[in-house]
Amino acid sequence: MQLNTGVENMGRIAVTDGMDEKTIAFLESAGHELELRHHTFEEILDGSLAIFDAVVIRSATKLCAELISASVTKDGGIRFIGRAGVGVDNIDIDAATEHGIVVCNTPGSSTRSVVEMTIGHLLSSTHNISSADRSLRRGEWAKKDLKGSEIGGKRLGLIGFGRIAREVARIATEFGMEIHVYDPYVTEAPGSIQMHDEIDGIFQKCTHISIHCNLTEETRHLVNSKRISMMPGIGLDGSNCGNHIVSCARGGIVDEDAAAHALESGALRTLALDVFENEPYDGSLIDHEGFHGSPHISASTIEAQSRIGLEMASLLVEFFETGVTSTSINNIQ
Repeated sequence: MQLNTGVENMGRIAVTDGMDEKTIAFLESAGHELELRHHTFEEILDGSLAIFDAVVIRSATKLCAELISASVTKDGGIRFIGRAGVGVDNIDIDAATEHGIVVCNTPGSSTRSVVEMTIGHLLSSTHNISSADRSLRRGEWAKKDLKGSEIGGKRLGLIGFGRIAREVARIATEFGMEIHVYDPYVTEAPGSIQMHDEIDGIFQKCTHISIHCNLTEETRHLVNSKRISMMPGIGLDGSNCGNHIVSCARGGIVDEDAAAHALESGALRTLALDVFENEPYDGSLIDHEGFHGSPHISASTIEAQSRIGLEMASLLVEFFETGVTSTSINNIQ
């Protein structure tokens, strides 16, 4: 394969949303040329990526069909899009495939980090950790007002049952939770996990729900007023634990306005989000005591970023050596 640099097996790589330092050093030592800076929509539309052979992005860069077309020329342009992370809804896969661009992600590297974040948000919600911290900083000693609930003896509903959800299920089971799952692409689950054919069954049964699916037209606002109103509020153990929703998946799956109204009405006791429909987030949820959030950092650990970087580096090396990869999302050969 002929690269824009004219150097065999070497390439120019645009890294738009940051990369682990060890990965940068490794790729540069292998002879690749890296540029580390964010490219705006307007810059990409004007062809700022067309001088590169590959681009590595995270969630901040959105590559729609128009931008992908602007990044390809008759003489070259990008031939590889690397998503340093799991979700690829910020890449128009069909457009990339049409232009013969290999698209790869790093699905396994951040699993442990996101699992821990999910469990952390779940525990913070039910034990009022974030609320307690905020009140303490206001100079309040709200010990009597911050009675929490245990997650043991409760039903946890998982929407989606991939790598992350399976590990969340394993840990939650150790806490004594009963696990319920809805995933139209999974027919069986291990152990005592209960599968549901309809998503509404999850909301009708579970006081605690964690989101683990991709954002698609079918899943946009999947968590809405109607489904939140189905949640029982009373735990499997009979305690008045209230309803709790956590999402470290993709923004837009939870209808944030509906969730805000549910917090106001008491239909939801807590909502914890690491992802938002529009980021950075600046909406009404911030003002509600039952909400706590984080700025899309579930995969942002030292360990996860190192693993993501190493996996992406291996994909880039394979691509520049062979012109293809063994794990591309769009199976370009």
